[in-house]
Amino acid sequence: MNAVDTPARASQYILDSFKPTDRIAMLVLNRDFSETIQRITSAQKASSPEFQAWLRYKNANGSDIYMGMNPLRQDASTRTKEDIASIRHVYLDLDHGGPEALQSLENSSTVPKPNYVLASSPAKFQIVWKVEGMSLEEAEGLLHAMAREFGGDPAATDATRVLRLPGFANKKYEKDFHVEARKESAEIYHLRDFKLHIESQDSPRHNYYNRPKSQSSPRANLSQSEHDWAFAKRALARGDDPEEVMRRIAQHRAGDKSDPEDYARRTVTKARADLNGKREESDPSSEQGIQERNA
Repeated sequence: MNAVDTPARASQYILDSFKPTDRIAMLVLNRDFSETIQRITSAQKASSPEFQAWLRYKNANGSDIYMGMNPLRQDASTRTKEDIASIRHVYLDLDHGGPEALQSLENSSTVPKPNYVLASSPAKFQIVWKVEGMSLEEAEGLLHAMAREFGGDPAATDATRVLRLPGFANKKYEKDFHVEARKESAEIYHLRDFKLHIESQDSPRHNYYNRPKSQSSPRANLSQSEHDWAFAKRALARGDDPEEVMRRIAQHRAGDKSDPEDYARRTVTKARADLNGKREESDPSSEQGIQERNA
């Protein structure tokens, strides 16, 4: 890797990534206690000493700290695609290949120099580019294309994705791993700066939660659980990997559920049983059970 700036502190990183008045999502996740806290606030407040002190307290007591990478609408109370005000970042999660995968990306002529490289875990990296002028569909198409080109995590291809916040410890391991962000560029990029082939089906095929309204169910007031259950059925019916379906549901509901992984597994289990023509009305993982347990 080229020589870069010293690791950015969390407050500096937030204010470099967003305007002070932008509303952003901060996610605090404690896996040991199945606690998920999402705070939607201004970038200015999220970077304040008081808010940072609260994050440090939660981190010291076992919680992982994440930040949504695109600003939300002023009236947003959740972190969904409909809540996104604009696309401000695209990113890549390099879970495999270690420093060699990172070097391959940085030597590639198909993507510009990243703004930030986050060392998120041992030999794992999150790459961030600041962008403007992209639609949500264009951004997600690019996210899929980069994941395919560089072997990135396919689950990190959602515009609502949260990434780790530098300056805090990754609590997933027996020993804390302190996340660092190294700044490599101050440029703001456009879609034309990425020389990747974006297939037309990238967003519609993989972007499960952004279907055109014309394809939506005739039932206009489906519950959250019903939407997820219907999504799981569609994804499984077309042959998608159940583990990948679970991972996407869990990631999408990370800010809404105390145990998103368990919720996702129960949802997919019921969808698979339904597709197999089984009726499990007394099963706690049934659609009715899922709705009652997550009301």
